[in-house]
Amino acid sequence: MIVLDEQLKNAGVAEQIGRWYHGRVVNITSLRLSTVIKDDAIPLLLRQISHPTFVTINTTDFWGRIAAEQHYCVTCFPLPDERINEISGLLRQLFRFTEFKTKQARRGKVVLVSHTQVHYYQLHSHKVYSLTWPEK
Repeated sequence: MIVLDEQLKNAGVAEQIGRWYHGRVVNITSLRLSTVIKDDAIPLLLRQISHPTFVTINTTDFWGRIAAEQHYCVTCFPLPDERINEISGLLRQLFRFTEFKTKQARRGKVVLVSHTQVHYYQLHSHKVYSLTWPEK
């Protein structure tokens, strides 16, 4: 399951990802209806579902601040609101790397995705790993 952060709710990102991703794509607000979801509550919500991949553009509050946990993967896209339509393509490319190809491979990682590189840290490691997109 892919879970989108609140600011991606009405941007068409779910529909774009749904064109190629065969699992469910939901917004974080659907996990706890009729309440405001603060960033610090997101890990708790993600733990309640089976190995989700969380997608956000809020890199300030997640990248380097959230702990990597075995229950989920967090992907951060440092994009301004007017470029969030690029998330689907970048996420699809990310899932082509062996390290992110399956839910099992993704879990326990926090990822920073840009157009040039992928950085991530993972459970039980203090190291930040880097991957470069393959040449097209």
